[in-house]
Amino acid sequence: MSSDSPNIHKYQSFAEFYPFYLSQHTNRVCRALHFVGSWLVLLVAAYAIWSGQLVWFLLTPVIGYGFAWVGHIGFEKNVPATFTYPIYSFMGDWVMFKDILLGKIKL
Repeated sequence: MSSDSPNIHKYQSFAEFYPFYLSQHTNRVCRALHFVGSWLVLLVAAYAIWSGQLVWFLLTPVIGYGFAWVGHIGFEKNVPATFTYPIYSFMGDWVMFKDILLGKIKL
């Protein structure tokens, strides 16, 4: 399906996209896997900086997206929004992570 397909909604802002993003993360295990993956990304990035071994940064997309995609395929049973909305989806991952930390979203 091309990006100009009438079946794909074109979000005009992240604020408009985020409710859709949350609707794709209703399964608690999926959200938990996103949360764990995000924590691991932060830990690996911190280690890469601390150790000076910046090659560790190469693992961050594998870790972050790996956990998220397992959640979507195995538990949420949907296609990750990353494939259609890569920037907004990346932003959504971190906003949801923050919202979980603040208790606005339950695991």
